[in-house]
Amino acid sequence: MGGNENIIIPIIIIGLIVIAVAILFTFIPVMLWISALAAGVKVSIFTLIGMRLRRVVPSRVINPLIKAHKAGLGVTTNQLESHFLAGGNVDRVVNALIAAQRANIELSFERCAAIDLAGRDVLEAVQMSVNPKVIETPFIAGIAMDGIEVKALARITVRANIDRLVGGAGEETIIARVGEGVVSTIGSSEAHTQVLENPDTISKTVLTKGLDSGTAFEILSIDIADVDIGKNIGAMLQTDQAEADKNIAQAKAEERRAMAVAQEQEMVAKVQEMRAKVVEAEAEVPQALAEALRSGNMGVMDYMNYQNIDADTDMRDSIGKLSESDRDEDDYNN
Repeated sequence: MGGNENIIIPIIIIGLIVIAVAILFTFIPVMLWISALAAGVKVSIFTLIGMRLRRVVPSRVINPLIKAHKAGLGVTTNQLESHFLAGGNVDRVVNALIAAQRANIELSFERCAAIDLAGRDVLEAVQMSVNPKVIETPFIAGIAMDGIEVKALARITVRANIDRLVGGAGEETIIARVGEGVVSTIGSSEAHTQVLENPDTISKTVLTKGLDSGTAFEILSIDIADVDIGKNIGAMLQTDQAEADKNIAQAKAEERRAMAVAQEQEMVAKVQEMRAKVVEAEAEVPQALAEALRSGNMGVMDYMNYQNIDADTDMRDSIGKLSESDRDEDDYNN
Protein backbone atom coordinates (compact mmCIF):
# COMPACT_ATOMS: atom_id res chain seq x y z
CA MET A 1 0.00 0.00 0.00
CA GLY A 2 2.80 2.39 0.87
CA GLY A 3 4.52 1.59 -2.45
CA ASN A 4 1.44 2.59 -4.45
CA GLU A 5 1.28 5.92 -2.65
CA ASN A 6 4.92 6.55 -3.46
CA ILE A 7 4.13 6.07 -7.19
CA ILE A 8 0.91 8.14 -7.31
CA ILE A 9 2.31 11.22 -5.60
CA PRO A 10 5.06 11.87 -8.21
CA ILE A 11 2.57 11.34 -11.03
CA ILE A 12 0.25 13.96 -9.53
CA ILE A 13 3.13 16.37 -9.09
CA ILE A 14 4.24 15.86 -12.71
CA GLY A 15 0.65 16.40 -13.93
CA LEU A 16 0.37 19.63 -11.98
CA ILE A 17 3.67 20.83 -13.40
CA VAL A 18 2.50 20.06 -16.96
CA ILE A 19 -0.76 21.89 -16.39
CA ALA A 20 1.07 24.89 -14.93
CA VAL A 21 3.49 24.99 -17.85
CA ALA A 22 0.60 24.73 -20.34
CA ILE A 23 -1.21 27.59 -18.63
CA LEU A 24 2.01 29.58 -18.56
CA PHE A 25 2.67 29.08 -22.26
CA THR A 26 -0.95 29.89 -23.05
CA PHE A 27 -0.94 33.17 -21.14
CA ILE A 28 2.64 34.10 -21.96
CA PRO A 29 3.44 33.87 -25.72
CA VAL A 30 6.89 32.40 -25.23
CA MET A 31 7.16 31.25 -28.84
CA LEU A 32 6.30 34.72 -30.08
CA TRP A 33 8.94 36.15 -27.74
CA ILE A 34 11.50 33.71 -29.13
CA SER A 35 10.54 34.66 -32.72
CA ALA A 36 11.00 38.35 -31.91
CA LEU A 37 14.42 37.72 -30.37
CA ALA A 38 15.43 35.63 -33.37
CA ALA A 39 14.45 38.50 -35.69
CA GLY A 40 16.47 41.00 -33.69
CA VAL A 41 13.47 42.74 -32.12
CA LYS A 42 14.07 43.44 -28.45
CA VAL A 43 10.83 42.76 -26.62
CA SER A 44 10.77 41.71 -23.00
CA ILE A 45 8.56 38.92 -21.76
CA PHE A 46 6.99 41.35 -19.32
CA THR A 47 5.90 43.55 -22.26
CA LEU A 48 4.04 40.58 -23.73
CA ILE A 49 2.42 39.86 -20.37
CA GLY A 50 1.39 43.52 -20.14
CA MET A 51 -0.24 43.22 -23.58
CA ARG A 52 -2.26 40.28 -22.30
CA LEU A 53 -3.36 42.30 -19.31
CA ARG A 54 -4.31 45.25 -21.54
CA ARG A 55 -6.40 42.91 -23.73
CA VAL A 56 -4.06 43.31 -26.69
CA VAL A 57 -3.39 40.31 -28.92
CA PRO A 58 0.43 40.13 -28.89
CA SER A 59 0.68 38.52 -32.33
CA ARG A 60 -1.24 41.45 -33.87
CA VAL A 61 1.54 43.78 -32.68
CA ILE A 62 4.72 41.70 -32.61
CA ASN A 63 4.41 40.17 -36.10
CA PRO A 64 3.98 43.60 -37.79
CA LEU A 65 6.80 44.90 -35.58
CA ILE A 66 9.10 42.15 -36.86
CA LYS A 67 8.08 42.98 -40.42
CA ALA A 68 8.76 46.69 -39.89
CA HIS A 69 12.13 45.98 -38.26
CA LYS A 70 13.19 43.82 -41.22
CA ALA A 71 12.15 46.63 -43.60
CA GLY A 72 14.16 49.19 -41.65
CA LEU A 73 11.21 51.19 -40.35
CA GLY A 74 11.66 52.98 -37.06
CA VAL A 75 8.35 52.12 -35.43
CA THR A 76 8.03 51.18 -31.78
CA THR A 77 5.93 48.72 -29.85
CA ASN A 78 4.02 51.53 -28.14
CA GLN A 79 3.03 53.06 -31.51
CA LEU A 80 1.69 49.79 -32.85
CA GLU A 81 -0.04 48.89 -29.59
CA SER A 82 -1.72 52.30 -29.30
CA HIS A 83 -2.95 52.04 -32.89
CA PHE A 84 -4.35 48.57 -32.16
CA LEU A 85 -6.15 49.84 -29.06
CA ALA A 86 -7.61 52.70 -31.16
CA GLY A 87 -9.23 50.15 -33.45
CA GLY A 88 -6.79 50.37 -36.34
CA ASN A 89 -5.37 47.66 -38.56
CA VAL A 90 -1.71 47.44 -37.52
CA ASP A 91 -0.67 44.98 -40.19
CA ARG A 92 -2.16 47.09 -42.98
CA VAL A 93 -0.47 50.23 -41.68
CA VAL A 94 2.93 48.52 -41.60
CA ASN A 95 2.41 47.14 -45.12
CA ALA A 96 1.51 50.64 -46.33
CA LEU A 97 4.63 52.11 -44.70
CA ILE A 98 6.81 49.46 -46.36
CA ALA A 99 5.17 50.08 -49.77
CA ALA A 100 5.63 53.86 -49.38
CA GLN A 101 9.30 53.39 -48.44
CA ARG A 102 9.91 51.19 -51.49
CA ALA A 103 8.20 53.76 -53.75
CA ASN A 104 10.12 56.71 -52.21
CA ILE A 105 6.88 58.25 -50.94
CA GLU A 106 7.22 60.30 -47.78
CA LEU A 107 4.69 58.91 -45.32
CA SER A 108 4.98 59.05 -41.53
CA PHE A 109 3.50 56.53 -39.14
CA GLU A 110 1.19 59.14 -37.61
CA ARG A 111 -0.16 60.13 -41.01
CA CYS A 112 -0.59 56.52 -42.05
CA ALA A 113 -2.38 55.66 -38.80
CA ALA A 114 -4.70 58.67 -39.18
CA ILE A 115 -5.63 57.57 -42.70
CA ASP A 116 -6.35 54.05 -41.46
CA LEU A 117 -8.48 55.27 -38.57
CA ALA A 118 -10.40 57.50 -40.99
CA GLY A 119 -11.71 54.34 -42.60
CA ARG A 120 -9.66 54.41 -45.80
CA ASP A 121 -7.51 51.58 -47.10
CA VAL A 122 -4.11 53.18 -46.68
CA LEU A 123 -2.29 50.34 -48.46
CA GLU A 124 -4.56 50.72 -51.49
CA ALA A 125 -3.97 54.48 -51.41
CA VAL A 126 -0.20 54.01 -51.49
CA GLN A 127 -0.52 51.49 -54.31
CA MET A 128 -2.76 53.93 -56.20
CA SER A 129 -0.16 56.64 -55.79
CA VAL A 130 2.31 54.41 -57.62
CA ASN A 131 -0.13 52.79 -60.04
CA PRO A 132 -3.02 55.19 -60.97
CA LYS A 133 -6.55 53.84 -61.03
CA VAL A 134 -9.08 54.14 -63.84
CA ILE A 135 -12.65 55.02 -62.83
CA GLU A 136 -15.33 54.38 -65.44
CA THR A 137 -18.49 56.47 -65.29
CA PRO A 138 -21.90 55.27 -66.44
CA PHE A 139 -23.39 56.78 -69.59
CA ILE A 140 -23.91 60.49 -68.93
CA ALA A 141 -26.72 62.09 -70.96
CA GLY A 142 -26.69 65.70 -72.09
CA ILE A 143 -28.81 67.68 -74.57
CA ALA A 144 -27.21 69.83 -77.26
CA MET A 145 -28.74 73.13 -78.38
CA ASP A 146 -30.42 71.45 -81.36
CA GLY A 147 -32.46 69.28 -78.97
CA ILE A 148 -30.65 65.97 -79.61
CA GLU A 149 -29.65 63.89 -76.59
CA VAL A 150 -25.99 62.77 -76.49
CA LYS A 151 -24.74 60.04 -74.14
CA ALA A 152 -21.05 59.88 -73.23
CA LEU A 153 -19.04 57.26 -71.35
CA ALA A 154 -15.91 58.63 -69.65
CA ARG A 155 -12.85 56.94 -68.15
CA ILE A 156 -11.09 58.96 -65.44
CA THR A 157 -7.49 58.18 -64.54
CA VAL A 158 -6.82 59.24 -60.95
CA ARG A 159 -3.93 59.03 -58.54
CA ALA A 160 -4.35 59.02 -54.77
CA ASN A 161 -3.34 62.20 -52.99
CA ILE A 162 -1.87 61.07 -49.66
CA ASP A 163 -2.09 64.54 -48.13
CA ARG A 164 -5.85 64.79 -48.78
CA LEU A 165 -6.90 61.26 -47.88
CA VAL A 166 -8.14 62.45 -44.50
CA GLY A 167 -11.14 64.69 -45.11
CA GLY A 168 -11.01 64.46 -48.90
CA ALA A 169 -14.00 63.41 -51.01
CA GLY A 170 -14.10 59.97 -52.61
CA GLU A 171 -14.71 58.44 -56.02
CA GLU A 172 -18.44 59.27 -56.00
CA THR A 173 -17.63 62.98 -55.91
CA ILE A 174 -15.20 62.64 -58.80
CA ILE A 175 -17.82 60.82 -60.89
CA ALA A 176 -20.51 63.39 -60.02
CA ARG A 177 -18.27 66.35 -60.91
CA VAL A 178 -17.17 64.79 -64.19
CA GLY A 179 -20.80 64.04 -65.01
CA GLU A 180 -21.75 67.65 -64.37
CA GLY A 181 -18.92 68.84 -66.60
CA VAL A 182 -19.90 66.48 -69.42
CA VAL A 183 -23.56 67.60 -69.26
CA SER A 184 -22.62 71.30 -69.32
CA THR A 185 -20.17 70.79 -72.20
CA ILE A 186 -22.72 68.92 -74.30
CA GLY A 187 -25.37 71.50 -73.46
CA SER A 188 -23.17 74.36 -74.66
CA SER A 189 -22.64 72.71 -78.07
CA GLU A 190 -24.71 74.25 -80.86
CA ALA A 191 -25.30 70.87 -82.54
CA HIS A 192 -24.89 67.26 -81.50
CA THR A 193 -22.69 66.67 -84.56
CA GLN A 194 -20.00 68.85 -82.98
CA VAL A 195 -19.80 66.45 -80.03
CA LEU A 196 -19.70 63.42 -82.34
CA GLU A 197 -16.97 64.92 -84.50
CA ASN A 198 -14.77 66.10 -81.62
CA PRO A 199 -15.49 64.14 -78.41
CA ASP A 200 -12.10 65.20 -77.05
CA THR A 201 -13.51 68.70 -76.55
CA ILE A 202 -15.52 67.29 -73.65
CA SER A 203 -12.45 65.88 -71.90
CA LYS A 204 -10.41 69.04 -72.51
CA THR A 205 -13.16 71.30 -71.18
CA VAL A 206 -13.84 69.14 -68.13
CA LEU A 207 -10.16 68.66 -67.31
CA THR A 208 -9.56 72.42 -67.10
CA LYS A 209 -12.22 72.90 -64.40
CA GLY A 210 -10.12 71.53 -61.53
CA LEU A 211 -12.62 68.87 -60.54
CA ASP A 212 -10.19 67.16 -58.15
CA SER A 213 -10.23 70.12 -55.75
CA GLY A 214 -11.06 68.98 -52.23
CA THR A 215 -10.95 65.29 -53.13
CA ALA A 216 -8.57 62.50 -52.11
CA PHE A 217 -7.45 62.07 -55.72
CA GLU A 218 -5.57 63.85 -58.44
CA ILE A 219 -7.13 63.61 -61.89
CA LEU A 220 -4.49 62.74 -64.48
CA SER A 221 -6.72 62.43 -67.56
CA ILE A 222 -10.33 62.19 -68.67
CA ASP A 223 -10.98 60.13 -71.79
CA ILE A 224 -14.30 59.82 -73.61
CA ALA A 225 -14.57 56.10 -74.36
CA ASP A 226 -17.94 56.07 -76.15
CA VAL A 227 -20.51 58.53 -77.48
CA ASP A 228 -24.06 57.56 -78.46
CA ILE A 229 -27.07 59.43 -79.77
CA GLY A 230 -30.19 59.36 -77.65
CA LYS A 231 -33.68 60.72 -78.15
CA ASN A 232 -34.71 63.86 -80.02
CA ILE A 233 -35.75 65.74 -76.92
CA GLY A 234 -36.50 68.94 -78.87
CA ALA A 235 -38.98 67.19 -81.16
CA MET A 236 -40.59 65.45 -78.19
CA LEU A 237 -41.03 68.77 -76.40
CA GLN A 238 -42.54 70.36 -79.52
CA THR A 239 -44.92 67.41 -79.90
CA ASP A 240 -45.96 67.69 -76.27
CA GLN A 241 -46.46 71.45 -76.69
CA ALA A 242 -48.57 70.93 -79.82
CA GLU A 243 -50.66 68.34 -78.00
CA ALA A 244 -51.14 70.73 -75.10
CA ASP A 245 -52.13 73.57 -77.50
CA LYS A 246 -54.62 71.23 -79.20
CA ASN A 247 -56.17 70.30 -75.86
CA ILE A 248 -56.42 73.98 -74.94
CA ALA A 249 -58.07 74.80 -78.28
CA GLN A 250 -60.52 71.92 -77.85
CA ALA A 251 -61.36 73.09 -74.35
CA LYS A 252 -61.98 76.65 -75.58
CA ALA A 253 -64.13 75.36 -78.47
CA GLU A 254 -66.13 73.26 -76.04
CA GLU A 255 -66.55 76.29 -73.85
CA ARG A 256 -67.81 78.38 -76.79
CA ARG A 257 -70.20 75.59 -77.82
CA ALA A 258 -71.57 75.38 -74.29
CA MET A 259 -72.05 79.15 -74.24
CA ALA A 260 -73.85 79.01 -77.60
CA VAL A 261 -76.14 76.23 -76.35
CA ALA A 262 -76.85 78.24 -73.22
CA GLN A 263 -77.65 81.35 -75.26
CA GLU A 264 -79.91 79.30 -77.56
CA GLN A 265 -81.74 77.85 -74.59
CA GLU A 266 -82.10 81.34 -73.18
CA MET A 267 -83.57 82.59 -76.49
CA VAL A 268 -85.97 79.64 -76.60
CA ALA A 269 -87.08 80.45 -73.08
CA LYS A 270 -87.65 84.10 -74.02
CA VAL A 271 -89.65 83.09 -77.12
CA GLN A 272 -91.76 80.74 -75.06
CA GLU A 273 -92.33 83.50 -72.55
CA MET A 274 -93.37 85.90 -75.32
CA ARG A 275 -95.73 83.29 -76.80
CA ALA A 276 -97.27 82.79 -73.40
CA LYS A 277 -97.84 86.51 -73.12
CA VAL A 278 -99.42 86.57 -76.64
CA VAL A 279 -101.72 83.69 -75.73
CA GLU A 280 -102.61 85.47 -72.55
CA ALA A 281 -103.31 88.65 -74.46
CA GLU A 282 -105.39 86.77 -77.06
CA ALA A 283 -107.43 85.25 -74.25
CA GLU A 284 -108.34 88.75 -73.07
CA VAL A 285 -109.61 89.84 -76.54
CA PRO A 286 -113.11 88.23 -76.24
CA GLN A 287 -113.54 89.75 -72.80
CA ALA A 288 -112.53 93.16 -74.12
CA LEU A 289 -115.00 92.83 -77.06
CA ALA A 290 -117.81 91.85 -74.73
CA GLU A 291 -117.02 94.75 -72.43
CA ALA A 292 -116.94 97.13 -75.41
CA LEU A 293 -120.35 95.90 -76.64
CA ARG A 294 -121.88 96.26 -73.18
CA SER A 295 -120.50 99.69 -72.63
CA GLY A 296 -121.57 100.88 -76.10
CA ASN A 297 -118.05 101.63 -77.27
CA MET A 298 -118.50 99.15 -80.11
CA GLY A 299 -121.52 98.54 -82.30
CA VAL A 300 -122.86 95.40 -83.93
CA MET A 301 -121.57 96.44 -87.35
CA ASP A 302 -118.15 97.06 -85.92
CA TYR A 303 -118.15 93.58 -84.41
CA MET A 304 -119.25 92.05 -87.75
CA ASN A 305 -116.44 93.88 -89.58
CA TYR A 306 -113.99 92.53 -87.00
CA GLN A 307 -115.30 88.97 -87.63
CA ASN A 308 -114.93 89.43 -91.42
CA ILE A 309 -111.36 90.68 -91.05
CA ASP A 310 -110.49 87.79 -88.73
CA ALA A 311 -111.99 85.25 -91.15
CA ASP A 312 -110.17 86.87 -94.07
CA THR A 313 -106.86 86.65 -92.14
CA ASP A 314 -107.43 82.95 -91.39
CA MET A 315 -108.18 82.30 -95.06
CA ARG A 316 -105.01 84.05 -96.17
CA ASP A 317 -102.96 82.02 -93.66
CA SER A 318 -104.47 78.77 -94.94
CA ILE A 319 -103.74 79.69 -98.57
CA GLY A 320 -100.17 80.60 -97.65
CA LYS A 321 -99.61 77.28 -95.90
CA LEU A 322 -101.05 75.35 -98.92
CA SER A 323 -98.77 77.24 -101.31
CA GLU A 324 -95.72 76.53 -99.15
CA SER A 325 -96.65 72.84 -98.94
CA ASP A 326 -96.98 72.64 -102.77
CA ARG A 327 -93.55 74.25 -103.23
CA ASP A 328 -91.96 71.76 -100.83
CA GLU A 329 -93.59 68.85 -102.73
CA ASP A 330 -92.39 70.18 -106.10
CA ASP A 331 -88.87 70.58 -104.74
CA TYR A 332 -88.96 67.02 -103.44
CA ASN A 333 -90.18 65.64 -106.83
CA ASN A 334 -87.58 67.62 -108.75
